[in-house]
Amino acid sequence: MILGDFNDLEVVREVDFGLYLTSDDGDLLLPRKYVEPGTQIGDVVRVFVYRDSEDRLIATNLEPFARVGQFAALTVRDVTPTGAFLDWGLEKDLLLPYRNQRRNLRAGERATVFVYLDDTSDRIVASAKWEWFLSADPFPGKVGDAAELFVAEETDLGYKMLVDGTHQGLIFHNEVFKPLRLGDVHTGYIRAIRPDGKLDLSLQQIGYDEARAQSDTLLEALRAAPEGRLPLGDKSLADDVYRRLGMSKKIFKKALGALYKQGLIDLAPEHTQLRPS
Repeated sequence: MILGDFNDLEVVREVDFGLYLTSDDGDLLLPRKYVEPGTQIGDVVRVFVYRDSEDRLIATNLEPFARVGQFAALTVRDVTPTGAFLDWGLEKDLLLPYRNQRRNLRAGERATVFVYLDDTSDRIVASAKWEWFLSADPFPGKVGDAAELFVAEETDLGYKMLVDGTHQGLIFHNEVFKPLRLGDVHTGYIRAIRPDGKLDLSLQQIGYDEARAQSDTLLEALRAAPEGRLPLGDKSLADDVYRRLGMSKKIFKKALGALYKQGLIDLAPEHTQLRPS
């Protein structure tokens, strides 16, 4: 049986308050409120196993926001002398001990944590020092590759990201053109790999290929606009460009240039006009 993960366990007996399941670590209770209708002795059920408030092994069919070995952005429910307790989608909150905190937290805050099994206490706990749990191996990708980016923390420089769940990267503030929320997952791209192994990232494809891809988006928007005229041009505000097209001002200007060279549009400071076919 794996603590802090889902297990397939056999039902061995029934009591008024639930079902007992068998495992290598002894029988454990699946409370009645988590029992699927029709479940019988001898059935194998898929359950998540953790410890209740009295440190007894217990099963549930609820899906936690994170399992042991995973990163997540969780909300602080309460702060006590023991540490912060996080909502992780189960009846019992997840402990973030003070020793694992980077700073003092308040109820209602969200924090990025790594969930692990403490070897000393055999309890599932969280750590806000999530960088400790990243891979020490060199990043296996290359510049320009797409990657899954998890928004882990905002800093003065930009946003720290978990890259494919194994490495750390940074998107600088001047590269961000849409709201980012802790715990959000976006597709991004590797802009640079530093000597220390950390990564510079972008939410948009790198170089001219990006502009070429966004040229199609701009062309579609022009064709859909009344009379083929879009109220965006070289002098438009970056926020207006992003709100209408979902791209940065820099990429928008590259896309304008690409379409203009193809003879598809006429340019003006405050608007762009699609030429007749």
